Amino acid sequence: MPARKPMAGMFGGIKLNEYYKQKLEQGLTYQDFVVEQLYNIGLPIISYSSKKYQHLIGENKCGFEIKYDDRMKVSGNIYIEIAEKSNPANKEYYPSGIYRNDNTWLYIIGDYDIIFILSKKHLRNIYENQQYKKFGGREVEIPTSKGFLIPVKYAEEKLAIKTIKCSCPKG
Repeated sequence: MPARKPMAGMFGGIKLNEYYKQKLEQGLTYQDFVVEQLYNIGLPIISYSSKKYQHLIGENKCGFEIKYDDRMKVSGNIYIEIAEKSNPANKEYYPSGIYRNDNTWLYIIGDYDIIFILSKKHLRNIYENQQYKKFGGREVEIPTSKGFLIPVKYAEEKLAIKTIKCSCPKG
């Protein structure tokens, strides 16, 4: 029996608009969790809530991009995004993540157990010089995102400016 093709407008068996909404809410909840964790160590963040200010300036006044990697524990890698598109049917990807043109200088990524604070400039250098391959990373493309993987162990031991291990309840 031939493999079934995914239905148009579907990703992983979920309608794309539902999938997008789930991922957005998941990311926003994680962002709030990180804001609390950073506040607890003396780094208060003032986030922008309107799309206008997020596109004009950035996610927050501090220049921190916050990303939730819900597959980090399973894959053993962190996913660093370089481009995205809102719908898989769109032809073009647009710069995002470490290539977003805004005030971001720190890239914060993790899950509810561990948070990595990384330099956006350093991550760009790693990507542009394909250094991620030297420590077991690789490029990845999914229907709405492009990026590369970095092993969690390498991020923790070599790349992170700061690592926050959380022993608090999930957000």
